[in-house]
Amino acid sequence: MAVTRHSDAVAPVRSSGPLSTWLTRHFSTSIGALGRLFRQPFASLMIVLVIAVTLAIPAALSLVVKNAQAVSAGWDNALDFSIYLRRDISEIEADGLARLIRQRADVEDVRLITASAALGEFKQESGFGQALDHLSENPLPHTLVVRPSPANTSQSMILLQEELGNLPEAELVQVDTEWVQRFHAILDIVKRAIVIGASLLGVAIVVIIGNTIRLDIQNRREEIEVTKLIGASNAFVRRPFLWSGFWYGLFGGLLALGLVQYGLFLLEQPAARLAGLYQSRVSVLSLTPAESFSILGVGVALGLVGSWFAAARHMRRIEPR
Repeated sequence: MAVTRHSDAVAPVRSSGPLSTWLTRHFSTSIGALGRLFRQPFASLMIVLVIAVTLAIPAALSLVVKNAQAVSAGWDNALDFSIYLRRDISEIEADGLARLIRQRADVEDVRLITASAALGEFKQESGFGQALDHLSENPLPHTLVVRPSPANTSQSMILLQEELGNLPEAELVQVDTEWVQRFHAILDIVKRAIVIGASLLGVAIVVIIGNTIRLDIQNRREEIEVTKLIGASNAFVRRPFLWSGFWYGLFGGLLALGLVQYGLFLLEQPAARLAGLYQSRVSVLSLTPAESFSILGVGVALGLVGSWFAAARHMRRIEPR
């Protein structure tokens, strides 16, 4: 009976299993590390704030590039050729020329803007409608807006421009692609600079968290010596410091998201006012859920890396005497 009662008593412990024990220990250690952070609110807040600002800077710059790319996505018309025809070309001749150019393999589409339509649009958008009504004749020519095929290369675009300029009906061929290409080149440079800057800031976060964990280890040196004296391994002693780095990174990532979202909130009204001046609608793009989780993941990862390096380096130097 005694043996039976003993086996019944230990059965619940065996049924818990090593995984449950491991999870319970980590849970209690994480709560203890979180409690130590809250017992030092000012110091913990300063570290979290530094991490948050360090994460928020590259995230905000990435959003700027993202919104700039979204705005430039509507600039495809800037790659068009505008053919201004001679004043003596009639609308019928201009339409026939548009159909002829549309048959080219290197042209995707051709749109005819008549002189009367161009003058009417100019009256509506310029605000000089009453003054333009006194003109004896329409000073604007017929215009062909040529959309090149996406298969064109830079050399074929130059050749197309020369051939369109040599048409006898053409007075002037205008194309303005260089500023668009320069703008996208600038965005590529900015994106690479953001990656480099984010990498350097990530190293800074690792150093900051590592130095914080190092100070925490030195303050708890006697406790660590006693723990090792009763047989605790380095991995066991290192565990609470890893959880401290985890909480620093997590709270820093959450605060970084809050800073970025607050910045977007402040920019919404100025962006809407600017769009209204140009009679357009511009919406400020925010972080996607995947990007938000990425910021949190990077913060947690940097916190764990910084705390692990500091704990692994200094833990071996502390041995019971």
